[in-house]
Amino acid sequence: MNIIIIEDEFRAAKSLQNLISELKPESKITGVYDSIEMSIEALSKGSMPDLIFMDIHLSDGLSFEIFKQVDITCPVVFCTAFDQYMLDAFKSKGVDYVLKPFSREDISEALRKVDELKKFFQKNELPELESLLQKIAQPQAASKSNFLVFKNQKYTTIQTENIAYFYIHNEITHLVTFDKEQFQLSQSLGQVAEQVSEKQFFRINRQYLINFKAIKEMEHYFQRKILVKLTIETPEKLLINKEKTHSFFTWLEDR
Repeated sequence: MNIIIIEDEFRAAKSLQNLISELKPESKITGVYDSIEMSIEALSKGSMPDLIFMDIHLSDGLSFEIFKQVDITCPVVFCTAFDQYMLDAFKSKGVDYVLKPFSREDISEALRKVDELKKFFQKNELPELESLLQKIAQPQAASKSNFLVFKNQKYTTIQTENIAYFYIHNEITHLVTFDKEQFQLSQSLGQVAEQVSEKQFFRINRQYLINFKAIKEMEHYFQRKILVKLTIETPEKLLINKEKTHSFFTWLEDR
């Protein structure tokens, strides 16, 4: 499988290369491009790869411009730190995405989905850019209002608005309420993030998805990270790396 990466963040591109090589050693990364201009030139002159990992926000604009200039006939996995609503439109068309900062598990899951769906990724089945943009403009589907949980041999429902945060421990997703009750979930944190309101919840890192109402204060931390403190205690310090601080503050202001 020939793969190209379109990503303007050096660390993210390097991390993707390493993870892809580890998870799919038989694949070959045939190019890494950091701009729309370079990507269009490479895709226009060279042969089409079998898969593209593509960031949405590049140094010279949105990567959608590439689709206007090049007839892309292979599956695309979009990789971005924000614009989750936009990514949902692509996901509904059979193309996956990973959310930065991504993990080994995220890339592994994306590659698995592509393998399962590759027979559908024929030229006449790929979404047209116009239809994607129309879908993006449509209202977002209603978010999940409650979660069914099981504890002490009993089932009960927890209202989503009463959940302070979700987190992963020992590869199991937990939800914690404002009353400090804790329950295990069968869904992955990524699946939970897709079900709750993106206006209300933000995935600050690989382990935590937090409710806006639970945020108490924030402060600068080492290595240009942001330390987030909630109104209730968390098992670990909640740190946002410098690559994600912009999208986090945009999310805070966008309400």
